[in-house]
Amino acid sequence: MESSLQHPTSRGAAGKIRRRVNRCGERLWRFEDFSDLPHQAVAQSLSRMSRAGELKRLSKGVYYRSRKTVFGESKPNPSSLHQLLTKDHTVFPAGITAANLLGFTSQNPARRELATTAQSLPRKLLGEDAVLHTRRPEAWKSLNDECAALLDFLRNRGAFTELSPNETVERLLMLIGESNRCGQLMRVANTEPPRVRAMLGAIGEQLDCDPSVLMRLRQSLSPVSTFDFGILSALPNAHAWQAKPKVSA
Repeated sequence: MESSLQHPTSRGAAGKIRRRVNRCGERLWRFEDFSDLPHQAVAQSLSRMSRAGELKRLSKGVYYRSRKTVFGESKPNPSSLHQLLTKDHTVFPAGITAANLLGFTSQNPARRELATTAQSLPRKLLGEDAVLHTRRPEAWKSLNDECAALLDFLRNRGAFTELSPNETVERLLMLIGESNRCGQLMRVANTEPPRVRAMLGAIGEQLDCDPSVLMRLRQSLSPVSTFDFGILSALPNAHAWQAKPKVSA
């Protein structure tokens, strides 16, 4: 329980915080926005203002000052929330969002789809309608958005492409062959499911990747297993990397 007798310094800090919040109107607030004031006083003041309904707590250390509109209370800007989310958490595009980033589809998802290495993310920062895939390998933290999106695309067997099978494979090889992406993906390949390792092996072979790396990938696969490559079974050497035979229409 908070003491009703505050230290004079705390009372002074609380007044400064309240005046600053009221003066700035609608915006997001974090503890870091009050770095010139004692941390404990900031935490207590923002918490107190949240309980009083003057601020809305979105996640630990993040608050929102709304404004009244003709449609009711304003809501935080989604792009601002995403910036906060990515500042403190590892977040990558997934699903249709990833396919759109990579140029396999022009479709924009009705619900934003993301992936993270964490077990969960603050829902109020993420957005109530967002789809979240958790517990991606820690190795993903070394990847940029494009490389993570490529792995997600492989995990989904290219399901969200609008291109033909051959066009999809052609674009996939082009993307992975650029900017040393092949090397980056091969470095994290051992953390991926066997199906994705098999796909990466087939792709790496097409791109003339290091034979020793491809050998390690092949040795990591059970020789009696076959894998559903989906549309990516159009890779010329898919069968050699244990892709399941295509099912005739």
